[in-house]
Amino acid sequence: MAATAESPVISAPPFQLHNSPSLTHSPLIEPAPKTPARSPFATRLMSTPLASPVKKAMASMQGYLEEVGHFTKLDPQDDWLPITESRNGNMCYAAFHTLSSGIGVQALVLPLAFSVLGWAWGIVCLSAVFMWQLYTLWLLIQLHESEDGTRYSRYLRLSTAAFGEKKGKLLALFPIMYLSGGTCVALIMIGGGSMKIIFEILCGGTCHIRPPSAAEWYLVFICCAIILAQLPNLNSIAGVSLIGAITAVGYCTLIWVLSITKSRPAGVSYEPLKARSELARVCGVLNAVGIVAFAFRGHNVVLEIQGTMPSSRQKPSRKPMWKGVKYAYVAIAMCLFPLAIGGYYAYGNSIPTNEGILDALYKYHLRGTSKAVLGFASLLIVVNSLSSFQIYAMPVFDNLESRYTHSKHRPCPRWLRTALRIFFGCLAFFISIALPFLPSLAGLIGGITLPITLAYPCLMWVLMKKPARYSAMWCVNGILGVSGMALSVLIVGAAIWSIVTIGIEVHFFRPK
Repeated sequence: MAATAESPVISAPPFQLHNSPSLTHSPLIEPAPKTPARSPFATRLMSTPLASPVKKAMASMQGYLEEVGHFTKLDPQDDWLPITESRNGNMCYAAFHTLSSGIGVQALVLPLAFSVLGWAWGIVCLSAVFMWQLYTLWLLIQLHESEDGTRYSRYLRLSTAAFGEKKGKLLALFPIMYLSGGTCVALIMIGGGSMKIIFEILCGGTCHIRPPSAAEWYLVFICCAIILAQLPNLNSIAGVSLIGAITAVGYCTLIWVLSITKSRPAGVSYEPLKARSELARVCGVLNAVGIVAFAFRGHNVVLEIQGTMPSSRQKPSRKPMWKGVKYAYVAIAMCLFPLAIGGYYAYGNSIPTNEGILDALYKYHLRGTSKAVLGFASLLIVVNSLSSFQIYAMPVFDNLESRYTHSKHRPCPRWLRTALRIFFGCLAFFISIALPFLPSLAGLIGGITLPITLAYPCLMWVLMKKPARYSAMWCVNGILGVSGMALSVLIVGAAIWSIVTIGIEVHFFRPK
């Protein structure tokens, strides 16, 4: 009776108990012995060559259960949304997306900042902001995956996780939506305006037809953009991003090479512009710093780009993502630094304030430059604008579709996805027609969105990673985060002062 009263110990292979998510946290199951007893026959059998496939299969199953049970935690609805429904991205895709979204026409205004800062301070400011935003980009890539396996594939989700639900939305919702939707509106103006320039170069005074208006060229651009926007998800536009990256590098290189190889305008001066008062000088310097900071963009989509990549404990997505970003930013630096330095060398303080070096090229070298070259540069800008539109519109598409999937608990039907993308395109087109002076407010809105790039990543690192107080990471990120917020406030104040004192040309529904 004593022998039958004791129940036998039943042991299972270690991977079945220790790696299954449903069993690990169960209080009803006692852990198996660390060294379960084995019979001499079983030991001899597992040491034979016939048993090696079995051991390999058990090890493979153990690794799979460790990764699924202990690392990656995915929201089931992510499989229905355009940013994360495909997770087969790689380092090359990340480089293409980052390069295409990281270079924009706003970089052509960089020589204008040098006309205020001068040679030395211009190069110092450009280098400092480049290193600062590259560091915050690294922080975002590291914050994409948390310790418990949660992936933050949207900037807004990371913001709410760090600052709290209400405060995170309050701080980040408007800047993110503007950087997505507002950038798309600006791309319509830039792309449509470049189409108009191409038509004027090709047609000139020889065509006997009425030239289309700016609004009609905006309509042509948005129709092309909406057709491309029917590609289902972020991974599916990798080829479009590759074309956008090539054209971005192409038109930046072509513009600064043309500028420095042509003769400089008469009376070029490199002395910093003199202000009427000390306050005007300070505001001018702050606006110049805002131009430099606003030239670097793409932080609002970097988490989305990383969200398209697979991830596991052995191969986290941050490694290939960071490699792709490094390659992309080498190309970005090779475009922006020559563009700023070469543009300032070519035009000095004579550079126009509208579109920077591109406007200067047309103003000073229109007769001495081949029309084919100028038309080709404008064509590259159009293609890059169409490509960048797809990347910056994708978070808006994702946000619109997430409202449907959360309420209906099923993916968007194809007709609804198409309708939502057409709706956004029409809305962006309407804003570009109704508010053609929106680029004049770039300094003000750029200051408001500056924390997305320079401040929030540092503060989120401190709140989420919780480094030891007064440690190196705590001090560096605290100083950079507070400095970024202060710089944002100063730039916004300087932009408001400039608008009040200098003014802007406001004209509704009259694009030029």
